[in-house]
Amino acid sequence: MIKTLLFLSLSLLAFSNVQSQNVQIDGRLQPLLDEFFATCDQYGISYHDKFFKLESIDIVNTLTVSEYGSTLGMVRRNAEGEIIAIDINWMAQIDTEILKVVAFHEFAHYFLEYTTHTCSDCGEIMAVVNSSYFDIVQDWENQVRILFEQSPRFLNKSNAILATRTIKHP
Repeated sequence: MIKTLLFLSLSLLAFSNVQSQNVQIDGRLQPLLDEFFATCDQYGISYHDKFFKLESIDIVNTLTVSEYGSTLGMVRRNAEGEIIAIDINWMAQIDTEILKVVAFHEFAHYFLEYTTHTCSDCGEIMAVVNSSYFDIVQDWENQVRILFEQSPRFLNKSNAILATRTIKHP
């Protein structure tokens, strides 16, 4: 009960901060973002500063849609190459499971610092293409563990901690 109240209080505080910092978040993505941030907390990955550098996290109708392939999500950059937005294609909403995988994929590009994909089509959240989003969702806890534990942000954090522990002082 106390954890639930604390989580709700923190969520309301975060929401009010979002409004004051002018990060526009599509309400349909807010629960997924909250889940992603809760997992960041579990792994000790900070996200607050990066979050407020964004302009928006949005469902858009501007990404490529074609019979030969569609872009379901992407990070958008400014002229200096800095990520300023996370865009999710409206088509990803066709199924809540697809939306979840696409959202976590795009959140990971930014917050977990994935600059590349892990594979072409290997059944992981960070694959370029996923032939079956439903297989990923059925293995969700394991998939999220892989996503976080293999992320550049987590590995850099872990290596930094390990380096400070192995430094011997005279």
